[in-house]
Amino acid sequence: MNRTAEERQREIVLAARRDGSVDVTALASELGVAKETVRRDLRVLEDHGLLRRTHGGAYPVESAGFETTLAFRATSHVPEKRRIATAAADLLGDAETVFVDEGYTPQLIAEALPRDRPLTVVTASLPVAGALAETDTVSVLLLGGRVRSGTLATVDHWTTKMLAGFVVDLAFIGANGISREHGLTTPDPAVSEVKTQAIRAARRTVFAGVHTKFGAVSFCRFAEVGALETIVTSTLLPTAEAHRYSLLGPQVIRV
Repeated sequence: MNRTAEERQREIVLAARRDGSVDVTALASELGVAKETVRRDLRVLEDHGLLRRTHGGAYPVESAGFETTLAFRATSHVPEKRRIATAAADLLGDAETVFVDEGYTPQLIAEALPRDRPLTVVTASLPVAGALAETDTVSVLLLGGRVRSGTLATVDHWTTKMLAGFVVDLAFIGANGISREHGLTTPDPAVSEVKTQAIRAARRTVFAGVHTKFGAVSFCRFAEVGALETIVTSTLLPTAEAHRYSLLGPQVIRV
């Protein structure tokens, strides 16, 4: 079947969102077109902010209309996320009160926090609260609100109002995208408000995220890069790129 470029590109986006990524060679054979045609399609889709190209393929960018679920995040880049989470938890210092964001990497940070001293953890994430609830030394404050099904985290005015009453020593923040130009972004305005409030409540803010988040831009901006004390990512983010982020203020740690 001869598809128009638009139909092909729509199929490519659907496949990327379904499978988490697409491969040029596989797409060329599935769509019955030359690899160069697929590469051209990927360039167009990247220009439109729907995909990010990688060597030999592409993966979907999270947007107002598309967001991966927590279940999917728990299966992608897991060894990288574990290394990042461990390094982020090491930045605790003498903090006694901590905000832990929703998302899989923050959940791993929560699991990596020390259990040998008293700690108060504030979170909107049900999985984070569950992971820490049985720890004797950790006191968990779960923010109330509407629970989002994909991420199992609370949002809306109840959540932000409760958060506005706190001052926390350190916030571990996640994002769907981080770029030098547009800062930290997320697809959902309700989530964006919770993150904004958490950063406002925190004395120090640490962003932890895998290399694929860098350069990605989502719908709602909730912070500038300069608002961060530290960025923790992996060595898959090139040194030169890490340096460009550090020029905006934060220390960048690559593990």
